Amino acid sequence: MKVLKFGGTSVGKPDRMHSVAKLISSTPDIKVVVLSAVSGTTNALVDISNKLTKKDTKAAEEAIANLFGPYKAFVEELYSTAEGKSKGHAIVKTYHDLIKSYVGAANFGDKETRLFLAQGEIISTNLFQEYLSEQGYSSALLPALEFMKTDADNEPMLDYIETKLNEQLAKHPNKSLYITQGYVCLNSDNEVDNLKRGGSDYTATLVGAALQMDEIQIWTDIDGMHNNDPRIVKRTFPIPEISFDEAAELAYFGAKILHPTCIRPAQVRKVPVRLLNTMHPEQKGTVINNRPADRDITAIAAKDGITAIKIKSSRMLQAHGFLRKVFEIFEKFKTSVDMITTSEVAVSLTIDDAKNLDLIIAELKEFSNVVVDLDQTIICVVGNFGRGKVGTSKRLFDALEHTPVRMISYGGSLFNISILIDGNSKNETLNVLNEKLFFHEEAVK
Repeated sequence: MKVLKFGGTSVGKPDRMHSVAKLISSTPDIKVVVLSAVSGTTNALVDISNKLTKKDTKAAEEAIANLFGPYKAFVEELYSTAEGKSKGHAIVKTYHDLIKSYVGAANFGDKETRLFLAQGEIISTNLFQEYLSEQGYSSALLPALEFMKTDADNEPMLDYIETKLNEQLAKHPNKSLYITQGYVCLNSDNEVDNLKRGGSDYTATLVGAALQMDEIQIWTDIDGMHNNDPRIVKRTFPIPEISFDEAAELAYFGAKILHPTCIRPAQVRKVPVRLLNTMHPEQKGTVINNRPADRDITAIAAKDGITAIKIKSSRMLQAHGFLRKVFEIFEKFKTSVDMITTSEVAVSLTIDDAKNLDLIIAELKEFSNVVVDLDQTIICVVGNFGRGKVGTSKRLFDALEHTPVRMISYGGSLFNISILIDGNSKNETLNVLNEKLFFHEEAVK
Protein backbone atom coordinates (compact mmCIF):
# COMPACT_ATOMS: atom_id res chain seq x y z
CA MET A 1 0.00 0.00 0.00
CA LYS A 2 1.34 3.41 -1.01
CA VAL A 3 0.39 7.06 -0.77
CA LEU A 4 1.00 9.25 -3.83
CA LYS A 5 0.88 13.02 -3.64
CA PHE A 6 0.49 15.26 -6.69
CA GLY A 7 0.99 19.00 -6.51
CA GLY A 8 -0.76 21.86 -8.27
CA THR A 9 1.30 21.68 -11.45
CA SER A 10 0.68 17.93 -11.69
CA VAL A 11 -3.10 18.51 -11.77
CA GLY A 12 -3.01 22.03 -13.22
CA LYS A 13 -4.35 21.06 -16.64
CA PRO A 14 -6.86 18.44 -17.82
CA ASP A 15 -4.24 16.50 -19.75
CA ARG A 16 -2.12 16.30 -16.61
CA MET A 17 -5.05 14.91 -14.65
CA HIS A 18 -5.39 12.34 -17.43
CA SER A 19 -1.71 11.44 -17.01
CA VAL A 20 -2.06 11.16 -13.24
CA ALA A 21 -5.02 8.81 -13.66
CA LYS A 22 -2.98 6.55 -15.94
CA LEU A 23 -0.01 6.64 -13.59
CA ILE A 24 -1.93 5.70 -10.44
CA SER A 25 -3.76 2.88 -12.21
CA SER A 26 -0.68 1.35 -13.83
CA THR A 27 -0.17 -1.14 -10.97
CA PRO A 28 -2.77 -3.13 -9.01
CA ASP A 29 -1.56 -2.25 -5.50
CA ILE A 30 -3.75 -0.17 -3.19
CA LYS A 31 -3.03 3.56 -3.24
CA VAL A 32 -4.17 6.65 -1.39
CA VAL A 33 -3.81 9.62 -3.74
CA VAL A 34 -3.38 13.09 -2.22
CA LEU A 35 -4.09 16.04 -4.51
CA SER A 36 -3.32 19.73 -4.22
CA ALA A 37 -5.54 22.44 -5.67
CA VAL A 38 -5.31 23.20 -9.38
CA SER A 39 -2.34 25.55 -9.79
CA GLY A 40 -3.27 29.18 -9.17
CA THR A 41 -6.50 28.38 -7.31
CA THR A 42 -5.21 28.82 -3.75
CA ASN A 43 -3.58 32.17 -4.56
CA ALA A 44 -6.85 33.31 -6.13
CA LEU A 45 -8.79 32.25 -3.02
CA VAL A 46 -6.36 34.21 -0.84
CA ASP A 47 -6.93 37.27 -3.03
CA ILE A 48 -10.72 36.89 -2.85
CA SER A 49 -10.53 36.52 0.94
CA ASN A 50 -8.46 39.68 1.25
CA LYS A 51 -10.96 41.63 -0.83
CA LEU A 52 -13.90 40.35 1.21
CA THR A 53 -12.08 41.18 4.46
CA LYS A 54 -11.69 44.75 3.17
CA LYS A 55 -15.37 44.70 2.07
CA ASP A 56 -14.36 45.46 -1.50
CA THR A 57 -17.42 43.72 -2.94
CA LYS A 58 -17.01 44.67 -6.58
CA ALA A 59 -13.36 43.60 -6.71
CA ALA A 60 -14.22 40.33 -4.93
CA GLU A 61 -16.94 39.54 -7.47
CA GLU A 62 -14.51 40.17 -10.33
CA ALA A 63 -11.90 37.95 -8.68
CA ILE A 64 -14.45 35.15 -8.23
CA ALA A 65 -15.40 35.37 -11.89
CA ASN A 66 -11.73 35.30 -12.90
CA LEU A 67 -11.14 32.19 -10.77
CA PHE A 68 -14.12 30.13 -11.88
CA GLY A 69 -14.31 31.25 -15.53
CA PRO A 70 -11.40 29.03 -16.70
CA TYR A 71 -12.88 26.03 -14.88
CA LYS A 72 -15.59 25.84 -17.56
CA ALA A 73 -13.02 25.09 -20.26
CA PHE A 74 -11.15 22.84 -17.80
CA VAL A 75 -14.27 20.68 -17.34
CA GLU A 76 -14.97 20.50 -21.09
CA GLU A 77 -11.46 19.20 -21.73
CA LEU A 78 -11.24 16.93 -18.68
CA TYR A 79 -14.32 14.79 -19.41
CA SER A 80 -15.14 12.90 -22.61
CA THR A 81 -18.86 12.23 -22.08
CA ALA A 82 -21.86 14.53 -21.80
CA GLU A 83 -22.70 13.02 -18.43
CA GLY A 84 -19.18 13.58 -17.14
CA LYS A 85 -19.14 17.17 -18.32
CA SER A 86 -22.54 17.81 -16.73
CA LYS A 87 -21.33 16.45 -13.38
CA GLY A 88 -18.08 18.42 -13.66
CA HIS A 89 -19.89 21.69 -14.28
CA ALA A 90 -22.21 20.91 -11.34
CA ILE A 91 -19.17 20.45 -9.06
CA VAL A 92 -17.70 23.78 -10.12
CA LYS A 93 -21.06 25.54 -9.69
CA THR A 94 -21.45 24.15 -6.16
CA TYR A 95 -18.20 25.71 -4.96
CA HIS A 96 -18.65 28.86 -7.02
CA ASP A 97 -21.99 29.42 -5.30
CA LEU A 98 -20.45 28.70 -1.90
CA ILE A 99 -17.73 31.32 -2.41
CA LYS A 100 -20.18 33.80 -3.95
CA SER A 101 -22.53 33.46 -0.96
CA TYR A 102 -19.98 35.25 1.23
CA VAL A 103 -19.96 38.40 -0.90
CA GLY A 104 -21.48 41.16 1.19
CA ALA A 105 -21.27 39.15 4.41
CA ALA A 106 -21.35 41.33 7.50
CA ASN A 107 -18.36 39.59 9.00
CA PHE A 108 -15.54 37.99 7.05
CA GLY A 109 -12.41 37.12 8.99
CA ASP A 110 -9.83 34.45 9.65
CA LYS A 111 -12.35 31.62 10.11
CA GLU A 112 -13.97 32.32 6.74
CA THR A 113 -10.59 32.71 5.05
CA ARG A 114 -9.52 29.26 6.26
CA LEU A 115 -12.78 27.84 4.93
CA PHE A 116 -12.11 29.46 1.56
CA LEU A 117 -8.57 28.14 1.32
CA ALA A 118 -9.81 24.56 1.72
CA GLN A 119 -12.02 24.80 -1.35
CA GLY A 120 -9.19 24.54 -3.88
CA GLU A 121 -8.29 20.99 -2.85
CA ILE A 122 -11.94 20.04 -2.44
CA ILE A 123 -12.70 21.16 -6.00
CA SER A 124 -9.71 19.38 -7.56
CA THR A 125 -10.38 16.07 -5.78
CA ASN A 126 -14.08 16.08 -6.63
CA LEU A 127 -13.32 16.80 -10.29
CA PHE A 128 -10.65 14.09 -10.36
CA GLN A 129 -12.81 11.51 -8.60
CA GLU A 130 -15.63 12.16 -11.08
CA TYR A 131 -13.16 11.73 -13.95
CA LEU A 132 -12.00 8.37 -12.53
CA SER A 133 -15.62 7.30 -12.24
CA GLU A 134 -16.31 8.33 -15.85
CA GLN A 135 -13.33 6.27 -17.01
CA GLY A 136 -14.43 3.20 -15.07
CA TYR A 137 -11.74 3.19 -12.37
CA SER A 138 -12.59 1.65 -8.99
CA SER A 139 -11.99 4.55 -6.62
CA ALA A 140 -13.45 6.35 -3.62
CA LEU A 141 -13.20 9.90 -2.29
CA LEU A 142 -12.03 10.18 1.33
CA PRO A 143 -12.82 13.68 2.69
CA ALA A 144 -9.77 14.91 4.59
CA LEU A 145 -12.03 16.72 7.05
CA GLU A 146 -13.19 13.29 8.24
CA PHE A 147 -9.73 12.21 9.45
CA MET A 148 -7.12 15.01 9.36
CA LYS A 149 -7.00 17.08 12.55
CA THR A 150 -4.58 19.27 14.51
CA ASP A 151 -4.42 19.95 18.24
CA ALA A 152 -4.37 23.25 20.12
CA ASP A 153 -0.70 23.73 19.18
CA ASN A 154 -1.52 23.22 15.47
CA GLU A 155 0.30 19.87 15.53
CA PRO A 156 -1.26 16.91 13.66
CA MET A 157 -2.88 14.29 15.90
CA LEU A 158 -1.32 11.16 14.41
CA ASP A 159 -3.23 8.63 16.56
CA TYR A 160 -6.53 10.36 15.75
CA ILE A 161 -5.63 10.42 12.05
CA GLU A 162 -4.81 6.71 12.13
CA THR A 163 -8.12 5.78 13.78
CA LYS A 164 -10.35 7.97 11.63
CA LEU A 165 -8.56 7.14 8.39
CA ASN A 166 -8.99 3.41 8.97
CA GLU A 167 -12.69 4.04 9.64
CA GLN A 168 -12.95 5.82 6.28
CA LEU A 169 -11.14 3.04 4.44
CA ALA A 170 -13.42 0.44 6.00
CA LYS A 171 -16.41 2.10 4.31
CA HIS A 172 -14.94 1.21 0.90
CA PRO A 173 -13.41 -2.25 1.35
CA ASN A 174 -13.32 -3.26 -2.32
CA LYS A 175 -11.59 -0.20 -3.73
CA SER A 176 -7.98 -0.02 -4.86
CA LEU A 177 -7.73 3.77 -5.29
CA TYR A 178 -8.59 6.35 -2.66
CA ILE A 179 -8.56 10.08 -3.39
CA THR A 180 -8.20 12.74 -0.70
CA GLN A 181 -7.33 16.39 -0.23
CA GLY A 182 -3.93 17.65 0.77
CA TYR A 183 -3.47 20.69 3.04
CA VAL A 184 -7.03 20.53 4.46
CA CYS A 185 -7.78 19.66 8.09
CA LEU A 186 -9.89 20.43 11.13
CA ASN A 187 -8.37 22.32 14.05
CA SER A 188 -8.90 21.73 17.76
CA ASP A 189 -12.13 23.78 17.61
CA ASN A 190 -13.43 21.54 14.80
CA GLU A 191 -13.21 24.43 12.35
CA VAL A 192 -11.96 24.02 8.79
CA ASP A 193 -8.26 24.85 8.76
CA ASN A 194 -5.05 23.87 6.97
CA LEU A 195 -1.75 22.22 7.81
CA LYS A 196 0.22 25.39 6.96
CA ARG A 197 3.78 24.01 6.97
CA GLY A 198 4.33 21.71 4.02
CA GLY A 199 0.68 21.63 2.95
CA SER A 200 -0.19 18.65 0.76
CA ASP A 201 3.24 17.04 1.25
CA TYR A 202 2.52 17.03 4.98
CA THR A 203 -0.83 15.33 4.37
CA ALA A 204 0.89 12.61 2.35
CA THR A 205 3.54 11.85 4.97
CA LEU A 206 0.95 11.88 7.77
CA VAL A 207 -1.28 9.45 5.85
CA GLY A 208 1.68 7.23 5.01
CA ALA A 209 2.88 7.25 8.60
CA ALA A 210 -0.58 6.70 10.08
CA LEU A 211 -1.17 3.63 7.91
CA GLN A 212 2.51 2.56 8.04
CA MET A 213 2.53 2.19 4.28
CA ASP A 214 5.21 0.62 2.12
CA GLU A 215 6.16 3.96 0.58
CA ILE A 216 5.22 7.63 0.37
CA GLN A 217 5.62 9.14 -3.08
CA ILE A 218 5.80 12.90 -3.61
CA TRP A 219 5.26 13.70 -7.30
CA THR A 220 6.42 17.14 -8.49
CA ASP A 221 7.90 18.61 -11.68
CA ILE A 222 11.53 18.00 -10.60
CA ASP A 223 13.64 14.83 -10.97
CA GLY A 224 14.11 14.23 -7.25
CA MET A 225 16.45 16.10 -4.93
CA HIS A 226 19.62 17.52 -6.48
CA ASN A 227 23.04 17.94 -4.89
CA ASN A 228 22.76 21.72 -5.32
CA ASP A 229 20.35 24.39 -6.58
CA PRO A 230 19.99 23.79 -10.35
CA ARG A 231 18.61 27.31 -10.83
CA ILE A 232 21.95 28.77 -9.76
CA VAL A 233 24.61 26.10 -10.12
CA LYS A 234 25.90 25.03 -13.53
CA ARG A 235 26.44 21.33 -12.90
CA THR A 236 24.10 19.48 -10.56
CA PHE A 237 22.87 15.90 -10.40
CA PRO A 238 19.95 14.08 -8.72
CA ILE A 239 20.69 12.19 -5.50
CA PRO A 240 19.46 8.56 -5.79
CA GLU A 241 19.27 7.96 -2.03
CA ILE A 242 19.49 10.13 1.07
CA SER A 243 18.88 9.62 4.78
CA PHE A 244 16.02 11.24 6.68
CA ASP A 245 18.50 13.26 8.75
CA GLU A 246 20.27 14.62 5.68
CA ALA A 247 17.00 15.41 3.91
CA ALA A 248 15.69 17.26 6.98
CA GLU A 249 18.82 19.42 7.11
CA LEU A 250 18.62 20.22 3.40
CA ALA A 251 14.91 21.02 3.57
CA TYR A 252 15.36 23.31 6.57
CA PHE A 253 18.27 25.16 5.01
CA GLY A 254 16.76 25.95 1.65
CA ALA A 255 16.09 22.90 -0.54
CA LYS A 256 12.60 23.72 -1.84
CA ILE A 257 11.47 20.27 -2.90
CA LEU A 258 10.19 19.19 0.54
CA HIS A 259 9.29 21.10 3.70
CA PRO A 260 11.32 19.98 6.74
CA THR A 261 8.18 19.37 8.80
CA CYS A 262 6.98 16.76 6.31
CA ILE A 263 9.88 14.42 6.91
CA ARG A 264 9.28 13.82 10.61
CA PRO A 265 6.15 11.58 10.51
CA ALA A 266 7.72 9.27 7.92
CA GLN A 267 10.97 9.10 9.87
CA VAL A 268 9.20 8.25 13.14
CA ARG A 269 7.25 5.39 11.52
CA LYS A 270 10.16 4.37 9.24
CA VAL A 271 8.24 4.78 5.98
CA PRO A 272 10.46 5.61 2.97
CA VAL A 273 9.68 8.75 0.99
CA ARG A 274 10.33 8.80 -2.76
CA LEU A 275 10.52 12.08 -4.72
CA LEU A 276 9.42 11.64 -8.35
CA ASN A 277 8.70 13.72 -11.46
CA THR A 278 5.18 13.62 -12.91
CA MET A 279 6.48 14.87 -16.26
CA HIS A 280 9.13 12.12 -16.40
CA PRO A 281 7.72 9.16 -14.44
CA GLU A 282 10.41 6.86 -15.81
CA GLN A 283 13.08 8.68 -13.77
CA LYS A 284 14.07 7.00 -10.50
CA GLY A 285 14.02 10.21 -8.45
CA THR A 286 15.27 10.26 -4.85
CA VAL A 287 14.40 7.89 -2.03
CA ILE A 288 14.63 9.13 1.56
CA ASN A 289 15.03 6.41 4.19
CA ASN A 290 16.72 5.46 7.46
CA ARG A 291 19.88 4.08 5.88
CA PRO A 292 22.91 6.24 6.72
CA ALA A 293 24.90 7.48 3.74
CA ASP A 294 28.35 6.02 3.09
CA ARG A 295 29.62 9.23 1.42
CA ASP A 296 31.23 12.24 3.06
CA ILE A 297 29.32 15.04 1.35
CA THR A 298 25.82 14.63 -0.08
CA ALA A 299 24.47 18.02 -1.07
CA ILE A 300 24.50 21.79 -0.58
CA ALA A 301 21.62 24.17 0.08
CA ALA A 302 21.29 27.89 0.76
CA LYS A 303 18.92 29.85 2.98
CA ASP A 304 18.48 33.55 2.19
CA GLY A 305 17.11 36.48 4.16
CA ILE A 306 19.20 35.76 7.24
CA THR A 307 19.94 38.34 9.95
CA ALA A 308 23.17 37.92 11.93
CA ILE A 309 23.35 39.37 15.44
CA LYS A 310 26.55 39.71 17.47
CA ILE A 311 25.88 40.22 21.17
CA LYS A 312 28.77 41.17 23.46
CA SER A 313 28.29 41.31 27.22
CA SER A 314 28.78 44.74 28.75
CA ARG A 315 30.48 42.94 31.67
CA MET A 316 33.93 41.48 31.21
CA LEU A 317 34.88 37.83 31.73
CA GLN A 318 32.71 35.18 33.40
CA ALA A 319 29.41 36.92 32.68
CA HIS A 320 27.26 34.45 34.61
CA GLY A 321 23.73 34.08 33.21
CA PHE A 322 24.53 35.98 30.01
CA LEU A 323 23.38 33.27 27.59
CA ARG A 324 20.24 32.60 29.60
CA LYS A 325 19.23 36.27 29.39
CA VAL A 326 19.93 36.32 25.64
CA PHE A 327 17.78 33.33 24.84
CA GLU A 328 14.96 34.37 27.12
CA ILE A 329 14.55 37.42 24.90
CA PHE A 330 14.35 35.33 21.72
CA GLU A 331 11.89 33.01 23.43
CA LYS A 332 9.79 35.98 24.55
CA PHE A 333 9.41 37.14 20.95
CA LYS A 334 8.96 33.60 19.58
CA THR A 335 11.97 33.95 17.29
CA SER A 336 13.93 30.83 16.41
CA VAL A 337 17.72 30.78 16.10
CA ASP A 338 19.40 29.01 13.15
CA MET A 339 23.15 29.23 13.87
CA ILE A 340 25.06 30.10 17.02
CA THR A 341 28.72 30.53 17.99
CA THR A 342 29.96 31.62 21.41
CA SER A 343 33.02 32.95 23.21
CA GLU A 344 33.66 33.94 26.83
CA VAL A 345 31.83 37.27 26.62
CA ALA A 346 30.00 37.21 23.29
CA VAL A 347 27.59 35.22 21.20
CA SER A 348 26.85 35.45 17.49
CA LEU A 349 23.63 33.98 16.14
CA THR A 350 21.32 34.13 13.16
CA ILE A 351 17.56 34.37 12.70
CA ASP A 352 15.41 34.07 9.58
CA ASP A 353 12.43 35.99 10.95
CA ALA A 354 13.18 39.68 11.56
CA LYS A 355 9.60 40.65 12.38
CA ASN A 356 10.46 41.52 15.99
CA LEU A 357 14.08 42.48 15.38
CA ASP A 358 13.80 46.05 16.71
CA LEU A 359 12.15 44.87 19.95
CA ILE A 360 14.74 42.13 20.40
CA ILE A 361 17.65 44.52 19.84
CA ALA A 362 16.20 47.05 22.28
CA GLU A 363 16.08 44.49 25.09
CA LEU A 364 19.51 43.04 24.26
CA LYS A 365 21.06 46.51 24.47
CA GLU A 366 20.01 46.77 28.12
CA PHE A 367 22.93 44.51 29.07
CA SER A 368 25.10 44.11 25.93
CA ASN A 369 26.56 45.71 22.84
CA VAL A 370 24.80 44.60 19.68
CA VAL A 371 25.88 44.54 16.01
CA VAL A 372 23.42 43.50 13.29
CA ASP A 373 24.18 42.33 9.73
CA LEU A 374 21.23 42.07 7.35
CA ASP A 375 20.80 40.17 4.05
CA GLN A 376 23.05 37.27 4.97
CA THR A 377 22.89 33.72 3.57
CA ILE A 378 23.47 30.38 5.28
CA ILE A 379 25.23 27.83 3.10
CA CYS A 380 24.45 24.36 4.42
CA VAL A 381 26.77 21.50 3.45
CA VAL A 382 25.11 18.17 4.25
CA GLY A 383 26.78 14.81 4.57
CA ASN A 384 28.09 12.30 7.07
CA PHE A 385 30.38 14.21 9.43
CA GLY A 386 30.76 11.65 12.19
CA ARG A 387 33.61 11.73 14.68
CA GLY A 388 35.67 9.21 12.75
CA LYS A 389 35.67 11.22 9.54
CA VAL A 390 39.02 12.76 8.58
CA GLY A 391 39.74 15.38 5.93
CA THR A 392 36.18 16.44 5.09
CA SER A 393 36.41 19.80 6.86
CA LYS A 394 39.75 20.52 5.19
CA ARG A 395 38.21 20.02 1.74
CA LEU A 396 35.38 22.35 2.65
CA PHE A 397 37.55 25.11 4.08
CA ASP A 398 40.02 24.84 1.22
CA ALA A 399 37.11 25.43 -1.14
CA LEU A 400 36.18 28.56 0.84
CA GLU A 401 39.68 30.06 0.81
CA HIS A 402 38.57 33.09 -1.23
CA THR A 403 35.12 33.49 0.37
CA PRO A 404 34.59 36.02 3.22
CA VAL A 405 32.96 33.92 5.96
CA ARG A 406 30.93 35.59 8.72
CA MET A 407 30.21 32.52 10.90
CA ILE A 408 30.74 28.76 10.93
CA SER A 409 28.68 26.16 12.80
CA TYR A 410 30.26 22.72 12.97
CA GLY A 411 29.62 19.93 15.47
CA GLY A 412 26.04 20.63 16.47
CA SER A 413 24.89 18.03 13.97
CA LEU A 414 26.57 14.96 12.49
CA PHE A 415 24.98 15.82 9.15
CA ASN A 416 25.48 19.54 8.62
CA ILE A 417 28.19 22.19 8.46
CA SER A 418 26.73 25.69 8.16
CA ILE A 419 28.57 28.73 6.84
CA LEU A 420 27.23 32.28 7.01
CA ILE A 421 28.19 34.64 4.19
CA ASP A 422 26.97 37.91 2.73
CA GLY A 423 23.98 37.31 0.48
CA ASN A 424 25.73 38.91 -2.47
CA SER A 425 28.29 36.08 -2.43
CA LYS A 426 25.76 33.25 -2.51
CA ASN A 427 25.73 32.36 -6.22
CA GLU A 428 29.49 32.40 -6.57
CA THR A 429 29.96 30.40 -3.37
CA LEU A 430 27.46 27.71 -4.36
CA ASN A 431 29.19 27.23 -7.72
CA VAL A 432 32.68 27.15 -6.20
CA LEU A 433 31.68 24.64 -3.55
CA ASN A 434 29.91 22.51 -6.14
CA GLU A 435 33.01 22.26 -8.33
CA LYS A 436 35.50 21.79 -5.49
CA LEU A 437 33.43 19.28 -3.48
CA PHE A 438 31.76 17.21 -6.19
CA PHE A 439 33.85 17.51 -9.34
CA HIS A 440 37.37 18.18 -8.10
CA GLU A 441 39.84 15.33 -8.58
CA GLU A 442 40.14 14.95 -4.80
CA ALA A 443 36.35 14.63 -4.26
CA VAL A 444 35.14 11.30 -2.95
CA LYS A 445 33.51 9.35 -5.73
